[in-house]
Amino acid sequence: MSATIAVEELRVGMFVQLDGGWLSHPFPLSSFQLTTEEQINTIRGLGLQEVRWVPEKSELPEAVDPVAAAAAAAAAAEARRSESAADAAARERRAQLDAQRQAQQQAERGFTEAARSWREAFDAVSAQPVRSAGVAGALAGKLLQGLKADGDIAIRLLAGAQGDRGAAHAVNVTIISMLIGRTFGFDDAEMLDLGTGALLHDVGKMDLPDRVHHADDRFTAAETNAFRDHVAKGVAQGKRMALSAGALAVVAQHHEHADGSGFPARLVADNMSPAARIVAIVNRYDNLCNPALLARAMTPHEAVSMLFAQGRGRFDAGVLNAFIRMMGVYPAGSLVQLTDERYAMVVGVNSSRPLKPRVLVHDPKTPRNEAVLLNLEDSPELGIRRSLAPAKLPPAALQYLDARPRVAYFFEALPNAASAAQPLDSPGGRPLPPEERAAA
Repeated sequence: MSATIAVEELRVGMFVQLDGGWLSHPFPLSSFQLTTEEQINTIRGLGLQEVRWVPEKSELPEAVDPVAAAAAAAAAAEARRSESAADAAARERRAQLDAQRQAQQQAERGFTEAARSWREAFDAVSAQPVRSAGVAGALAGKLLQGLKADGDIAIRLLAGAQGDRGAAHAVNVTIISMLIGRTFGFDDAEMLDLGTGALLHDVGKMDLPDRVHHADDRFTAAETNAFRDHVAKGVAQGKRMALSAGALAVVAQHHEHADGSGFPARLVADNMSPAARIVAIVNRYDNLCNPALLARAMTPHEAVSMLFAQGRGRFDAGVLNAFIRMMGVYPAGSLVQLTDERYAMVVGVNSSRPLKPRVLVHDPKTPRNEAVLLNLEDSPELGIRRSLAPAKLPPAALQYLDARPRVAYFFEALPNAASAAQPLDSPGGRPLPPEERAAA
């Protein structure tokens, strides 16, 4: 009768039985008696944790009782199984935490590098306009390479952009805009125009007084006109920078609306570039979440709801629908209550399955730095009941979830995801040609 024993406890004289067939090990037979230490070392090198052995067929030293050895081995195996289950759970938890930290750190490094490059480009506009455009184009190209990963792309919430608001806004708008361009199957040239234009869409503000950098409903007519003039100034700077026509169109049209209610030219959708229609929506979204006055900030869920309710006629319908599908009903940064009553914050949204985001759950029994993200895709019985404003959460839950006053995003590839982004019809309803669908 066979029993199991840890490979560390194998001894010369034991009769062992190796599972898996002769192709899984180098021995001529799968059942044999161990006669040398070299055989034991070979078995240990196979990566096995334990093997079966037959005490009755074993020839151990006389001082060792085979029956007692078998009983001791069985008891040790049972103890190891009990210990290994706990150890395995602890190892899995540590692995999850490490993976979360690494993904978060990688996204934060990507965002920081992108913000630094944007600042370098922006600061060089006046003295070195062509070099400035080159830096912005190189950044757009680097982001494009990251978005070419196989499989799904997730939007990850960062710890918050507390420093350079101009850089954070530009990077946020660029990341989300390029993700939408990816879902529409934009080719490389279109993606580079979209990314470069998004990075530089507010370049005209460098020629404005600080007090009119951000729209305010308390502006006088003169101040409103001064703010709106940043578009024309941006086009002038873009020409000095020798931007491509596609990138320049984004700078010129990022405040236009599909219904003709935007500025400065009151263009309708048919006269706007597809890239500009995307940036117009994303720019509005980020300004709702990250306004100049934090007291007026909306939660990401509130911002998406407003765009859906008030923007269906104002913005390109196809782009707006793609934006909402990608960001999810509860975008990263939303504070929510789950169907089991627990409070949580959405920290990651898979653009292919936006209704099943990853959430950080308030759990008083678990230290905040050890909290493991819960992927709702893996919990079909659990969902989101409602979105909540920060003031609606208990103070302890709000502190635990660590909601930040500003929302910052980056992307991460999910290489093991089931499906890659599928190209949609282009903004404005123009079907993608077959060759573009094949290439996307």
